[in-house]
Amino acid sequence: MAKPLAGIRIADFTVHNAGPFCTHLLSQLGAEVIKIESAMRPDAFRKPHPVYGRMGPATFDQVASTKLSVRINLKKPEGIALAKRLVGISDVAAESFRPGVIGRLGLGYAALAAVKPDIVMLCVSSSGQSGPDSHFAGYAPLFGAWGGLGEMSGYADGPPIEMRHVMDHTVGMNAAVAVMAALHRRRATGQGGLVDVSAREVSSSLLGEALLLAAAGSELHRTGNDHPRMAPHGVYPAEGQDRWLSIALGSDAEWRAMAGIMHAPELADDPRFATAVARHANRAAIDEVVAVWSATLPADLAAETLQAAGIAAHASWTTPEIAADPHLRARRAIVDVAEPDGKERAAVGVPMMLSKGPEIGIARGTPKLGEHEDHVFGELLEMTDRERQNLQDDGVIY
Repeated sequence: MAKPLAGIRIADFTVHNAGPFCTHLLSQLGAEVIKIESAMRPDAFRKPHPVYGRMGPATFDQVASTKLSVRINLKKPEGIALAKRLVGISDVAAESFRPGVIGRLGLGYAALAAVKPDIVMLCVSSSGQSGPDSHFAGYAPLFGAWGGLGEMSGYADGPPIEMRHVMDHTVGMNAAVAVMAALHRRRATGQGGLVDVSAREVSSSLLGEALLLAAAGSELHRTGNDHPRMAPHGVYPAEGQDRWLSIALGSDAEWRAMAGIMHAPELADDPRFATAVARHANRAAIDEVVAVWSATLPADLAAETLQAAGIAAHASWTTPEIAADPHLRARRAIVDVAEPDGKERAAVGVPMMLSKGPEIGIARGTPKLGEHEDHVFGELLEMTDRERQNLQDDGVIY
C-alpha cells in the first residue's frame, strides 16, 4: 500500500514559510514535491540567517525535508519554458509570491492551465488574489495583526501580541486542506482550478465568537490568561528560575480536590471560591493562593499530582524539553532524519497518524540545491545530457 497522496506531483514555487509548510505537509502524506529555486535566487530561508539566536537555515530545514530540489532560473524565458514543462507533468503548482508576481513571470493560472488543463494551482498570499488590499505585502506578524488574533492576545494593560510561526503554519495547514479538496474535486470532475488562500482571512477565521460578537455590536478585548468561566485558569510560577505551571480547572469537584492537594481543605468551602461563579468573580484572589502553592513545587511534580486528581495541568515546557519528549518520539511527531552529508538531525514530523497503509511522515532530510536534477530533468522530463548541459551553460539551470 502507498501513502495517501502517492502519485500526486507538486511543482513547488513557494517561498518563505506559509506556502512551503503547506507543500511540506503534503510531501509527508506521500506527494512528490519538487522545490524550484536557483543559485541566483534561492529560497530566502535556505540561506544562513539568525532565527531565534541560531545562525543556520533552521527555518528552511523544517519545511523542506522530503522535497526534491531542482534549479530553474525564472528570469530567463527558457527557464519559464522549463518550468512549464515541469508543470505539464504535475498535478499541482504552488506559489506564495505577492499577487501579480507569478503572472508577470508568465506562470499565472491561465498560462499553466493552457499547458495542463486540469492543473490545480495554489496561490498563498497575505490578502488573497482579489480585493482592494490584494497588493499588500505581508509576513507572519502582520497576518495576526490584520486578522485580529494579535488584538485578542495579551494582557488587558499591555499591547497586542505579535504572532510568528504559528500564523505561517496555520495558513499552510489551511492551504493543504484546500489543495486536497481541489484534488478530490478534480478526481470526480476532471477539472482543475485555482486555490486562493489569504493568510489574513485564515487569521480572522480563528477569532470565532469574538468576530461574531463584533458583528452583533459587542466587542471582546485582551484578557491575558483569564477564561470567561473557569478559575483558576492560567500560568502560575513553579519552583526554580523561569519555571511555570499551566492549570485549567473546570468544576467544583476539581476545586475541592485541588484544595486538598494544596493542604488547604478550608478553601473548598470558602464562600469566595466554593462555586464556579464565585471563583471567577474572585479570580485575582484565587490566583494569588494558587501561585503561593505552585511556587513551592517543581512544575512537573505539581502537574503530575494535579493530573492524578483529574485536573488539567502541565508544566509550561521549554523547546529542549519538547524536543526530548519520549511521548512525541513514540508517536513520531519528532523524528531523526538523515541529511545529504550523512549526519542525522531531529525534525518535526507530521502531526497525525493513520491506522492503514505505510507510515506517513518525513522520509529524508533537507535537499541540497539541485540535488535531484538527474531524477527530475533526466527521468521525468527525459532531457538528454546535451540538452541539460546547454541549459546550464546558458544559465537556465542555475
